[in-house]
Amino acid sequence: MTPGLDRRHLRNAVMALVCALGLGACAGTPRGMLQTVPPVPGTDRVNMLTATTRAPSAEPGVLFSGDRGDTVSFSNIVVSIPRDREVGTIQLPRSVPGNPETDFTVSSVTPIAKPQLASWFNKANGRKRRVFVFVHGFNTPFDRAVFRFAQLAHDADANALPALFSWPSRGHLLDYARDFDNASYSRSDLAYLLKAAANSPSVSDIVILAHSMGSWPAVEAVRQLALEQGGVPRKISNLILASPDLDVGVFRRQVEDMGKRRPQITLFVAQHDRALQLSRFISRGATRLGGIDLTRDEYQQQFAGLSGITVLDLTAINAGDRINHDLYAASPDAVRLIGDRLLQGQVITDSDVSPPLAAADALGSAASLLVTAPIRIFDAASIR
Repeated sequence: MTPGLDRRHLRNAVMALVCALGLGACAGTPRGMLQTVPPVPGTDRVNMLTATTRAPSAEPGVLFSGDRGDTVSFSNIVVSIPRDREVGTIQLPRSVPGNPETDFTVSSVTPIAKPQLASWFNKANGRKRRVFVFVHGFNTPFDRAVFRFAQLAHDADANALPALFSWPSRGHLLDYARDFDNASYSRSDLAYLLKAAANSPSVSDIVILAHSMGSWPAVEAVRQLALEQGGVPRKISNLILASPDLDVGVFRRQVEDMGKRRPQITLFVAQHDRALQLSRFISRGATRLGGIDLTRDEYQQQFAGLSGITVLDLTAINAGDRINHDLYAASPDAVRLIGDRLLQGQVITDSDVSPPLAAADALGSAASLLVTAPIRIFDAASIR
């Protein structure tokens, strides 16, 4: 494809994405969805820690805005989840405060002072627990981050302490550059949260899942800890990047800076991710890490020599909305892999993937590429 046609293709993708998001905006969601509602019998709940660098909001049920705060704020939020819903779906209230029998609602919000953070990790009552840290992506208000993480932690059946890290995304499509700056602004506070968890004697290990632009502060925070401590803290066992909005070459340098003592890294990628096509357009045509095709030599070369990286290709999956940017959480197959394997600190192999999923060794010891039938099934010979 010529550069002109490729650029035109990207423009068309951008317009389609803007239209799709615009249609979603027309449906709208109410403000103040985090107003507390008493729980009702027969619903499930997710009890999570939240850490955010957002500025507090005085508006009822908003809690935190899209602006930067002066410091990191911690809270304990309990989310009520209705029964009889499909895996990967979020039932948002059409009006606030919402009905806990049919909607995702919040049962309680309890602020936590920074000196009390260590006590939250001691909830395990004498036994060590895994901590599941989630970092949301671009264009995500605080309430949507809370509900998305509650859905993911619930559907993955995570036997772990859930901790949300929320940076000041403004929640607007045209604020991409500002969101990136705010994500960068927050990386040291995320490193603080990870260090606090790693230093707790009640924590056995830490699994991090970062989505989209949230992959930038997540990888930077892990890299920062590695440079400070001569290696990534051993309790950080798995770093999962879903649709990572990262430059491929920058990612390689970040991983190299972590050194040999680094976590297992798992990437969820999809070539039909339309949000990353928008990011590619903004980045002047540079394919983002979450949109790579590992059958191409240029990307295989970028991963050469990097051990401990697994790439899951979800291109053949369509789940959730038309953007295909939330496949990691909207696809039951992806959620199952996260809950059954990755949150257990294990590496996904072909034995973990049942038909119609198949796996093939993509880069020898460097990485494994999982591809989804019936689109394509690769073997080692076809991608070297």
